Amino acid sequence: MRPSRRTVLTTTAAAGAAALGSPAEANASGSRPLSPGLSASPEQRRPPSAQPPTRELRALLREIDPDRMEATVRKLVSFGTRHTLSAQDNPVRGIGAARDWIAAELRSYAAASGGRMTVDLQSYIQQPATRIPTATRITNVIATLRGSVTPERVYVVSGHYDSRVTDVMDATSDAPGADDDASGVAVAMELARVMATRRPASTIVFAAVAGEEQGLYGATHMAEQFKSAGADVQGMFTNDIVGSSTADDGTRDPYTLRLFAEGVPSSETPEQAATRRSVGGENDSPTRQLARFVRDVADNDATGMHIRVIHRRDRYRRGGDHIPFLERAYPAARFTEPAEDFAHQHQDVRVDENGQQLGDLPEFCDFSFVGRVAKVNAAALWTLAQAPGTPRGAKIITSTLTNSTQLVWTRGAEPDLAGYEIVWRETTAFEWTHVISAGDVTTYEVDLSKDNVFFGVRAVNRAGNRSPVAFPDPQT
Repeated sequence: MRPSRRTVLTTTAAAGAAALGSPAEANASGSRPLSPGLSASPEQRRPPSAQPPTRELRALLREIDPDRMEATVRKLVSFGTRHTLSAQDNPVRGIGAARDWIAAELRSYAAASGGRMTVDLQSYIQQPATRIPTATRITNVIATLRGSVTPERVYVVSGHYDSRVTDVMDATSDAPGADDDASGVAVAMELARVMATRRPASTIVFAAVAGEEQGLYGATHMAEQFKSAGADVQGMFTNDIVGSSTADDGTRDPYTLRLFAEGVPSSETPEQAATRRSVGGENDSPTRQLARFVRDVADNDATGMHIRVIHRRDRYRRGGDHIPFLERAYPAARFTEPAEDFAHQHQDVRVDENGQQLGDLPEFCDFSFVGRVAKVNAAALWTLAQAPGTPRGAKIITSTLTNSTQLVWTRGAEPDLAGYEIVWRETTAFEWTHVISAGDVTTYEVDLSKDNVFFGVRAVNRAGNRSPVAFPDPQT
């Protein structure tokens, strides 16, 4: 028997209130307990869709070592420059030396994986193009941890190991690139180290890519390789400029991490655009669902971080390695520190006329902050890999006009699948505010009008891990 409209409204509102925490757990504003240094805000209210970290995840997060990440950043800086056009055959300086060191480190982690992790150099020759004056070898270093249950489902985390100074074509000057983006590479490498000894259900790819500063060349090649192979990439995160919690005016925000997530998909077809315009959904792209998932699993005491979702593909006049994945219809988002200090990005290393040290040097990084960034990534990736995949074929039946809503979807093939949940929210809300258990079914009817709220479907496995939400298309 389906619940009545009154029952749905009453019970889900009560569940939403309960999910915000008991009076003993909440502060006066109704927010969840905050990490040190955070102030309360409405955005920090814990949504009913949130997933508490498991004991397994907490154990994994405790192994993340900020000191190792600092050593990684300093080692990458020691190569002098990692400009894409710099030397590829010098053993101590240039992008080739950095490439070889990253590969050797990842292979040492893979040695502890029992054969589950492999490391490859994904190379190609980039012919002359924008910011590439001559044919240049571009190499991504890829560590792949094969899933033990659903290996065909893939999640990717990356940072870019190339660097630059003021002149983007200057391949010889020192370009330390500590924050941009040795910090992101350190995140991906530390996650590879910690996860190598574990058995994720789905496949996780840890990537250090080149060519970002010259035009996203390495990431474009990686995304195209996945697309050509028909890979089921259900989530991608790039970590780019995640090394500092200090802004250009000296203010610090060490417990906030920005997550840039586009709304209207970069890959949207004219037919998809027409559907979106007719029913809404500008705020419900697969990437926005991925961002909500990150908030659900990584904005908590286990990471010590607040995730500030930014409703943009990237910052003004900037672009990151998630964009080639978005262009190929893969959900992808970018992690970036809360407020940037441009004196330590894309700058020649020098002291200016005011005595200010310029340049992207490791002394301007906050490695405790980088460690927490790695925990956010780990919480998102591990939960994604252990949870069921995002439901496929989600539809709202519109063949008849009624004041109830019938949803249908395709059952997943995961052996530990337990069932599905329906989520909904007001059209003006960002977070999902209500959750209804549907059971192990592929159709469900809610006594609420599809015209008034947004609905979604997510899968649940027997361990209680939940997938990202699938936003349903209309089906006549």
